[in-house]
Amino acid sequence: MNATNKNTDIKKIKSEISTLKKSILNFKFQKSTGQLEKTSEIRKSKKKLARLKTEINKSIGESNA
Repeated sequence: MNATNKNTDIKKIKSEISTLKKSILNFKFQKSTGQLEKTSEIRKSKKKLARLKTEINKSIGESNA
């Protein structure tokens, strides 16, 4: 994979991370007000966020090696 593809992939991942952070915050507010029916969504979102962060760190590590 060349450098431009990696940069665009990282940009996409970072935008998805910010979206996930916002949704996790919304889930927490909904849970505290009793509006959230599927509390498992918080856990799923957190796991997805961790996977995306790991993917970014892996790609940064490959470029430094």
